[in-house]
Formats: sequence, structure tokens, C-alpha cells
Amino acid sequence: MKLKITLVKSPIASMPKHKATVAALGLKKVGHSVLQPDNPCIRGQIFAVKHLVKVEEVNE
Repeated sequence: MKLKITLVKSPIASMPKHKATVAALGLKKVGHSVLQPDNPCIRGQIFAVKHLVKVEEVNE
């Protein structure tokens, strides 16, 4: 199973730690989506920036 992660809010006014997490997830612009594997590491990153992203589960 994979997770489709979409950036829905700009991280410009966020803490540097949150900006780095968004970049580590591979997100660049608002509206940009990436597919990431569903594992505890990715889930932890998503939890840290849950106010900036939207997450959907995708079966592949």
C-alpha cells in the first residue's frame, strides 16, 4: 500500500523543522502530490506536518 501525500498549505510561515519535513517528503509546491510507501517513518513525518498536507491511501 502507498500513501498519496498532497501539499495543501504553504510551509512559508512554518517552523524550519516543518519546512525540512515537507521537503524530505518530496513536496515542492502547493497542490503537488507524491506517492510514498506506507511505513512508520513516513507516517511520523506526516504527523509532524498534518496541518499542511492531505493524505490518501492508494492500493497498488
